[in-house]
Amino acid sequence: MADHAALGFDPAPGSPAAVLALTKTLGASAQSLGEASRVVKDLVAHSSQWQGEAATAFRASLSQDLPRYLGAAHTSLAEAARRLTGWHDTLVSHRALAARYEAEAAAAKTDEALSDARRLARELAAEHAAAASRVARTLTAATDRLAPKEPGLLASIWHKIVEDPGDALSNASAILGAVGAGVALFCPPAGLAVMLVAGGLSLAALTTHLADPKFRKPLVDGATKGEFDADFWKSGVTLLGDAAGTVPGVAAVASGAKAGTLAARAAMAATPEASALTGLSAGSSSFRSTTWSTADDLRQVESPLTGWALRSATQDTRDRVGVGVAATGAVTAVLDYAPDNETLEHTTTGVDGARGVLDDAPSAIRKTGHAWSVLRP
Repeated sequence: MADHAALGFDPAPGSPAAVLALTKTLGASAQSLGEASRVVKDLVAHSSQWQGEAATAFRASLSQDLPRYLGAAHTSLAEAARRLTGWHDTLVSHRALAARYEAEAAAAKTDEALSDARRLARELAAEHAAAASRVARTLTAATDRLAPKEPGLLASIWHKIVEDPGDALSNASAILGAVGAGVALFCPPAGLAVMLVAGGLSLAALTTHLADPKFRKPLVDGATKGEFDADFWKSGVTLLGDAAGTVPGVAAVASGAKAGTLAARAAMAATPEASALTGLSAGSSSFRSTTWSTADDLRQVESPLTGWALRSATQDTRDRVGVGVAATGAVTAVLDYAPDNETLEHTTTGVDGARGVLDDAPSAIRKTGHAWSVLRP
């Protein structure tokens, strides 16, 4: 019945599964952008209390319009997800009716019965087309009403997020990573919390990118055909950044899980007559404290290359350089939403690649070694 042979046409074209998948992607992206917008807005609002060179560098790394753009993009995506959810339900209903009319047409014994089935199908087709047009108009209106007025930036942000949610997660991670590094200079606990969120976004970006055939193709072509073009280097640099960004968070959680498991077993062994809640309480407490302490230790582990280059510098200078390095990632992430420009794209890829090779990768390797020394039996 998929070809609607009896009716002669499809009264309700469309794929509910594809619409549902897009709705879920938009919803997840809207949630990530909403969280990023809230964090950046709050930190920018309180950054006036922080003075000095590091504070100036931190504020300079963020555009004053960034929180507004993030908030507008979040609102637009959330509205689009709601509209598409309604369209999905309508599409499911219409396709069910189309299948029923096809069955009636196929089973018709008389010309009159066949004519009635086709008449109902044509009415459904008209209603379906009108509903699709209404959804398209509401989506367009929502975009025009809720997004920033700058057309170039709006188009870049909108298409980047919708067409490549993996890059959107990577960019959000880079921005929050810079924010966390800056905040950690004057409030380590708050900075660490933000950096852990950034690590979670990096992990989400890594899994999203690896699951995307379009992202993997340049890497596969480079490895198998020797096609080391711009797409290959962009994908490679992005993959390196995502992988390096996941290390602190994954290592901290793994360390906490190990400590929590050992603590729960010890509590149960010490009081075997107690309920399982005793072990769960001890394990949860140990998990939280160990995860936090390990994350704080890893935050202070610097790249061996940076450490060698700044071996004669004070710790304050080292911290400022760390903020500056993280800020370059935030800047290139923001520039990723600028109007398409091949030179700019190559430049940001080069900057990200240099930072990845000189700082991110060596730092991730050292942090992995530090974490392994804690995790190994």
